[in-house]
Amino acid sequence: MDFEWKGVMPAVTTKFTDDDTLDLKMFGKNINAQIDAGVHGIVLGGSLGEASTLTATEKNVLVKETIEIAEGKIPVIMTVAEQATKVAVEAVRDAEKNGADGLMILPPMRYKSTERETVAYFKEIAKSTDLPIMIYNNPIDYKIEVTVNMFEELMELDNIRAVKESTRDIINIGRLRNRFGDSLKILTGVDPLALESLLIGADGWVAGLVCAFPAETVAIYELAKAGHVKDATAIYRWFLPLLELDISPQLVQNIKLAEVATGIGTENVRKPRLPLQGDERKRVLKVIEEGLRTRPTLPEYKNLNSSAKFASF
Repeated sequence: MDFEWKGVMPAVTTKFTDDDTLDLKMFGKNINAQIDAGVHGIVLGGSLGEASTLTATEKNVLVKETIEIAEGKIPVIMTVAEQATKVAVEAVRDAEKNGADGLMILPPMRYKSTERETVAYFKEIAKSTDLPIMIYNNPIDYKIEVTVNMFEELMELDNIRAVKESTRDIINIGRLRNRFGDSLKILTGVDPLALESLLIGADGWVAGLVCAFPAETVAIYELAKAGHVKDATAIYRWFLPLLELDISPQLVQNIKLAEVATGIGTENVRKPRLPLQGDERKRVLKVIEEGLRTRPTLPEYKNLNSSAKFASF
């Protein structure tokens, strides 16, 4: 599938049954909710998807299931997050065989590679496939930064053309845009910086809370890109306490609780993760409950054009 790296691409959670197998029924319900809301792609097997706990067989099932549900309407992106280059290349081959439309690739897991090693890792993976690639740049969580100079070298390969920008340094969007123009597509990966990132030039949003609130997330993106900043900002301000649940070591548990509240998920996580409890659970539930209580009525956000007018709520 030919597609552009832009728009809202949910980093979806993986649904589990009470006996710790894939819950494909609830998974399908959530994917359909994303598609109905107008998302522009689906990202599987990221940290929010509990990828480190999934077997290769389970990942293959998720790709095939998502492709079947999507029916070619939107691209399905598989995440590659491995410790060894050889294993990463094998994961890419699986993704290709299963029909994935693109890849999101993380730097080497566990080992803190040097700049030279990181570039070599990405390049070897990219040379093994013709699939389009988005590099995940998240030094906060993974301790390896892909710098502007490193992207200069990586973009010698035709299929590396996007970055999930999660440095939390919003200035980095400007740095990347100034160096590469539109040849490198930039998708923000930090929910509480999403609107700011979109307004200064990010092409899209690899989102987390979209898993529970797909329509609100897509509405912010569409309104912002159509120039309706006041309306996008009003929704974003309501959303912000929820979006901050994404920047937590317990983001999976947080977002799964939100999915339960909106009826498109379960709380089941895979060990070693455990469901939230105690004061932290109460805090997160309070944020979710307040968000639902004050949930806005959305303007028509699909098929916008720049001349459309909306009254802020």
